[in-house]
This record gives sequence, C-alpha cells and structure tokens, in this order.
Amino acid sequence: LAGSDRCSAPHAWRGSCHQPSVSLQPSLLCTSPLSHSTGSDSDSEESVFSGLEDSGSDSSEDDDEGDEEGKDGALSDEGHSGMEKTIEEQVQDGSPGPRTAVASARTGDEYAEDSSDEEDIRNTVGNVPLEWYADFPHVGYDLDGRRIYKPLRTRDELDQFLDKMDDPDYWRTVQDPMTGQDLRLTDEQVALVRRLQSGQFGDMGFNPYEPAVDFFSGDVMIHPVTNRPADKRSFIPSLVEKEKVSRMVHAIKMGWIQPRRPRDPTPSFYDLWAQEDPNAVLGRHKMHVPAPKLALPGHAESYNPPPEYLLSEEEHLAWEQQEPGERKLSFLPRKFPSLRAVPAYGRFIQERFERCLDLYLCPRQRKMRVNVDPEDLIPKLPRPRDLQPFPTCQALVYRGHSDLVRCLSVSPGGQWLVSGSDDGSLRFWEVATARCVRTVPVGGVVKSVAWNPSPAVCLVAAAVEDSVLVLNPALGDRLVADSTDQLLSAFVPPEEPPLQPARWLEASEEERQVGLRLRVCHGKPVTQVTWHGRGDYLAVVLATQGHTQVLIHQLSRRRSQSPFRRSHGQVQRVAFHPARPFLLVASQRSVRLYHLLRQELTKKLMPNCKWVSSLAVHPAGDNVICGSYDSKLVWFDLDLSTKPYRMLRHHKKALRAVAFHPRYPLFASGSDDGSVIVCHGMVYNDLLQNPLLVPVKVLKGHALTRDLGVLDVVFHPTQPWVFSSGADGTIRLFT
Repeated sequence: LAGSDRCSAPHAWRGSCHQPSVSLQPSLLCTSPLSHSTGSDSDSEESVFSGLEDSGSDSSEDDDEGDEEGKDGALSDEGHSGMEKTIEEQVQDGSPGPRTAVASARTGDEYAEDSSDEEDIRNTVGNVPLEWYADFPHVGYDLDGRRIYKPLRTRDELDQFLDKMDDPDYWRTVQDPMTGQDLRLTDEQVALVRRLQSGQFGDMGFNPYEPAVDFFSGDVMIHPVTNRPADKRSFIPSLVEKEKVSRMVHAIKMGWIQPRRPRDPTPSFYDLWAQEDPNAVLGRHKMHVPAPKLALPGHAESYNPPPEYLLSEEEHLAWEQQEPGERKLSFLPRKFPSLRAVPAYGRFIQERFERCLDLYLCPRQRKMRVNVDPEDLIPKLPRPRDLQPFPTCQALVYRGHSDLVRCLSVSPGGQWLVSGSDDGSLRFWEVATARCVRTVPVGGVVKSVAWNPSPAVCLVAAAVEDSVLVLNPALGDRLVADSTDQLLSAFVPPEEPPLQPARWLEASEEERQVGLRLRVCHGKPVTQVTWHGRGDYLAVVLATQGHTQVLIHQLSRRRSQSPFRRSHGQVQRVAFHPARPFLLVASQRSVRLYHLLRQELTKKLMPNCKWVSSLAVHPAGDNVICGSYDSKLVWFDLDLSTKPYRMLRHHKKALRAVAFHPRYPLFASGSDDGSVIVCHGMVYNDLLQNPLLVPVKVLKGHALTRDLGVLDVVFHPTQPWVFSSGADGTIRLFT
C-alpha cells in the first residue's frame, strides 16, 4: 500500500483506523489520508493508521513491512491490554493511547496535502446512517471489533452562550454530523448558503438565461438528420380521412351543413336615442319609466301678470301660514313695470337642486295594473237561503232571573231547559211555552250547568262555588226519574273509602225535596262541568294552580281522579270527544288533545289567540272551534293540521261561548257585543274536500249590561233553534 492513493485501497470506504482511546482526542479523531511518500517510514505510518496491520495479504511484500508489522503487533497487544482501562479513567489520567502518541509524534497535520476529491470520511465507520447510533455511546466498530466512541459533549447552554459572546465567528460555526467536530465556514461557503436561501443558483458564474441553441440550424444541410426510409402510410391515401370526407359530403347533400352566407358589406345603423322611448325594444329595461317633465309656466309666473293672479293682503297672510307642501304656488306672483326691473330669482339654485334629486334619486316604477272585476275577488259562497234551515228571528224570551244568566243546558229530548244565574238559583223552563216549571235555590253563583246527555237518566249537574250539585229535576217521564233515583240509591260504599281529590256527600232530606241528590265537594272554586256522551263520567275544571285543575268523576262508582301529573297553564275549558276516548283541554294559548286509554298527549292545537274563552267539538269529532277574548273564532280540522283551518273575525268584542248543533251543519258564537252569529259549517265525508264555512245570520236582542252581552249559547238537540243567555237576565230563543 506504500505510495498508493487512498482511493485505491480496498478498505478505504470502510477502514477503521482509530482505537477507543482516540475518541478522547478530537484533533486525532479527524484524521485524513496520508500524503504520497516513499520509503519504509511512510509504509510503517500507513500500517499504523490504516488499521490493516492484521491483514496477511499485504504483510508478505517486503521485509521492512514485516518488521513494522511485528512492531505493530506489539502495539496491538498493548492496545488490547489497554482496553481494560475504561474511558473515564483515561479522561481522568490524561494519558494518551499508544497509537495516539505515535501519530502525534510523527506528524503535525497529516491532511495538509490531501489531493483526494472524495468527501471527507475521516470517521471511517462506513456508509451507515448515524441515526442508528443515536442511543449508543459509540458510532461504530473498527476492523478489530472495538467500539469507536463519540466525542464527549459536556458543554451546556451556559458554555454555548459564553462561546457565542466571546467567539466573533460563532455565527459561521456549524457541527459536522459525521465527525462531531465544529467547522468554521469560509466566506465563499457563507456566500453560497445565502445564494441558496435567496433562491439563486449556487454557482455565481452560471447564467440561467443563456440563449437557446437550436438542434436544427437554419442552413440547408446536404445530408438528412435521419436516413430512415419513409413509411408506407405516408404515400397511401388515409382510409379514416376518406370516411370523414364521405360523411361531410353526405351531410352537405342532405342539407345538414349549410354554406356560410356572405356578409353584407353595408354598415348597420341604429337609433342612439331609441332608449328614451319606453315602448322601444332598445329600452334600458322593460320597467323603465321616463322622468316627468316640468310643468310649463303659466300666467302667475309672468313678470306682468293679470290683476286677478296677484294676491291680496288676506291671501298673502294665508299663504305664509300654510305648510310648503300645502301651497298651490311655491312663489308669490309679483308685478314689474318692465323686464329689466325683474330681479334674480331667489330659489333658483334650490329648485335646480331639487330637480336633480328628482331625476336621479326618485325611484320610478311602472305598476302593472290588472283589470280585475272586484266581484271575482269575492269567494263564490252559496246564498244563505240555499243553506236553510237556520235560526233567523227571535221567538221567545224567558224572563225570571234577577241577575245575569251565566249558563244554559237543554235536556236530551229538547223539551226542558235549565239555566243558572248569579242570583243563586237554578231555573227549569219548558221550551215550548217559556214557562218556569221549577226554581231551585242553591245559595251561590252558578258558574256552569249541564244536563246529562243520556236519555235513560234524568240528571243535571251544576257548578256552585266549590261544589258540584247533582240534581234530579223529575221532569218528563216519571219512570225515567224513578229509575234514576233507584240507580243512585243502589250504590254501596266500600268498607275502606279510597283517597280521592273530592268528597262525595249524600243530600239531606230537605235537599232531596228540592231535587238535590249528591254534592261533590272539591275545596276549590269550580268553573265548568261537562258530561261524557254516555252519561256516567263527569269532568270539572277548578280555579286553582297545579295539576289538579281538571278532575274526572265516575257517577256509578262515586270515584274521582286527577288525570294529569303536571300543569300546562291555566285551564279554561274541557270537553269530551263524542266518539273516541279523547279529552280536549283548552288553556290560555293552546288546546291539547289527550288519549285517556293510552294516557298520552295526541295533539297540541295552536289557536294563535291571546286568551281562549270557549271550546266546542263537532258531533263527528274531527273538527273543533275555539272562541277567544280577542274577538276571534278559530276552526280546527284535526285531520288537516294543528294550525287553524279558518279564523273568523265577525264579532267586535270578546267571545263568551261557542256551540255546534248536534244534527244540522250549524255553529254559533255569542259575544259581548250583544249578538249571536250563526254560521253554516258543512263537514264533508270526502277527506279531500275542505269544510264549507259561511256566516248566515246575525241575531240581536240582548241589551248590554255592565259591558257584558251574550254569556252562553246552546242549540236545541233536534230543531234548528238556538238559545242564548245574556247579562240582562233574560234567555232568548231564536228559531
């Protein structure tokens, strides 16, 4: 290997020339290949630092090399015995290794005359990624299998900061990842880094904008660039092009392709001012409206107007007192002897400015007026006389109460009428003759009264203060009255009375004489009482807060229950569904429909009213009407939506009562304006056809008392008659 270049050595790419002790000497770690020399000294130096002293193929060339190998063998043995001493001990003792001493004695800078063009591979661990040794104290192995240790890094951040402050070249010092040494960049290297950071080329002499050299020159050459023979397809007609041409010829024959028409060389002119015409096609837009023209001046604008256009003193004062928009003339007419005596107009600039504002700020839009007959806008409703029968006139007046009559109810057969008043009495009337057949004093204001709808039972329920009174009026068939008493007396009370929200009390002998049979006490004022269609259940509304506002009583078992667990506002009215197990509960802002068997909320109707006052259910059960204190009547179609199907605003004051007729397509509403409005409400069996609602008659007769008018409305069960009770203490029958 003597005198040979480093690149020719077979182990130059993976030679390991360092002992473990060398890792403590940074200056010896970065050793470079030897310079070219002759003689046995250079050979011995190469053998010492190349790590090839144990290879037998190179040791048989000459005797000098053999002698040096013998010496080196001794050094190698010393190195092996010296491995017993740890790295830490060598650091503490400061004693260099044997090979390190030889290397430092023989050469000062062995890489000063390095002429190799290869990269600096002083760390001869081979072409191995250094990340593999990130967690180990060494960076590889030499040929003898000994570890090559990393240089110790005992410098902390404080030492780095001191070096940064003391060393002026600290900013150009980088660390070599292969050797772990600090390298100082030269000025050329710094300039190269800066050029690369700025996106320039590394070589300063490189010109990226050199003129392009064409491969083919502009001169005609004797010999071709390629001498390949031409293809056969270059001198044979193309079949694809032939097919395309035939298609074009066929399209021209069929007239699918038209030849281009020659352009007309004459110039085309158009009217530049055509857009001023609103009817022109070239208008700016279809809805353009031209600016209104100024009115031409009249006689009043003349400098010498006729005397009748000049204002007198009174007219002058009146003109000054008027608002500017109310004046007929925006100026005062004046008379001058000649045109030279006319001064400058004072409002000239102001009027010109207002005219400009009118021209470009005033929005002008053409309103498309449709010539519609007003009769066509009115919905086609049937004539009222085609919707008969319905009540049209007052037939009877039932007089006898001394105070306002709050409630009414008609017997199932339609022969008797019961009324409750603030005078503390219940009165039973014969419908046909308006005769009061019985008066029952109850000792309080009667808020609600309801006749049992079952024809087999003769019972009346009345809400008086905090109790519900169940009476047997004993009117009509005697057998029905007697069977009712037998039904009530057949009840056997249980041994242990259940805990109930109401108390059932039997009437005393004196009370039985006037017809009272049962008294249901609640402890809270009762505002409404209503019967189920079969006549056994009774629903009441209490004026209280909480979930006990609605109670349901069973007459046959004399039991009471509260169907709700929580309250949804102040309950105004309740009603049983005529055919299904539903209960409708009307609060101030909504109507809830509950399924009594499933014990769940089925629907929630939103009347869009401020305060619901009354409630009625259609006999078929699919439609509901609500009256409100803000003078609205709302019709709901339960199959259609939870929103109102129709909202009627026929009354001028609050509605107090609404009612459906059991048989005829009629419904009525009573209001504080003293009128009863009867409407035709036809509900069709076809679900695709909406109900027909037509107001047919306004019935008046009640006198307003204490700003109250009609308080209750009820229909006759079989005839198209309607009863109304008013604040004037009378009951009126309209037939």
